[in-house]
Amino acid sequence: MTSPSSRPTPLTRPDGSPIRALVVDDEANLSELLRMAMSNEGWDARTAGNGQEALNVIREFGPDLLVLDIMMPGLDGMEVLTRVRAAGNNVPVLFLTAKDAVEDRIAGISAGGDDYVTKPFNLEEVIARLRGMARRHIAAIADSDRRLRVGDLTLDEEAYEVERRGTPIRLTAKEFELLRYLMQNPRRVLSKTQILDQVWSYDFGGNGSVVEIYISYLRKKIDTLGDPLIHTVRGVGYTIKVP
Repeated sequence: MTSPSSRPTPLTRPDGSPIRALVVDDEANLSELLRMAMSNEGWDARTAGNGQEALNVIREFGPDLLVLDIMMPGLDGMEVLTRVRAAGNNVPVLFLTAKDAVEDRIAGISAGGDDYVTKPFNLEEVIARLRGMARRHIAAIADSDRRLRVGDLTLDEEAYEVERRGTPIRLTAKEFELLRYLMQNPRRVLSKTQILDQVWSYDFGGNGSVVEIYISYLRKKIDTLGDPLIHTVRGVGYTIKVP
């Protein structure tokens, strides 16, 4: 058995947060099995039981990996992927299906899938495939354009510049870090604790009020240039999104 000290370092996103994975299958037991296996990898894994639920979770959660059953009642896996790709989302997709016909494999790949596994499957093999997909996906993100965008707001991590609608926005170093963290997680509600951990690392000796203060600073500099992008979810935290 591998000892904890000899386990490989878990894969993470470029910002150091856990890989996000979503399993979509109407077989709850199977979904939960895969979710637990992914959680053991250190990933933030969730499940959805049908196609419509999957689209909602994808929009709010922003997964880095998608495990998608083809045969589901209602909105099937092929239609889910078609809509995901039409929205410009290139999340890697591993198809699950009970069919093993060549034409079904071709259809899955042609629809924009990245890999294909038939049921029943070996769990370790599936996780190994997903691990490889995640590694390639994260490497591609790291090598891609370092500019983050939410609506008409752009943040250039290399040039350390922010602009909205072509208007430059001058930010302090801490304001820039806070905005970057929000923009790395668009539509995701971030708690004060998460923000303090990622932006201040708890080393400043303060509390959650500093987050409120800096959020107000950002709003004065960003939201006055157009529709509000930074939103408060009462009792939960903050998020950045296009209205």
